Amino acid sequence: MNQPLLVAAIVLFIIAFLIGVKKQTWILSGFNQSRVKEQDKLAKIVGSYSLIIGIVMLSGGIINYPNSEKILFPLMMIGYVILLGYVNTKMVE
Repeated sequence: MNQPLLVAAIVLFIIAFLIGVKKQTWILSGFNQSRVKEQDKLAKIVGSYSLIIGIVMLSGGIINYPNSEKILFPLMMIGYVILLGYVNTKMVE
């Protein structure tokens, strides 16, 4: 088992719960929260992405493919940067 991926999966599941279910978007950085038009849509998008990436990280941690963290962590970060760009261009007034 790949422990860094399992820890990352747990953290991502917690983030997905706090943002997607509890709607605590103050956790997110990189945008002005008061300028976001639809807080619920933001919470749903970021929570869903975090859940999906958490499942991928958990799968990678269980499968234990060699050097999988060197592939999955950069892909996760690229996804969050793309998500940040989408939120700042489409959802901010």
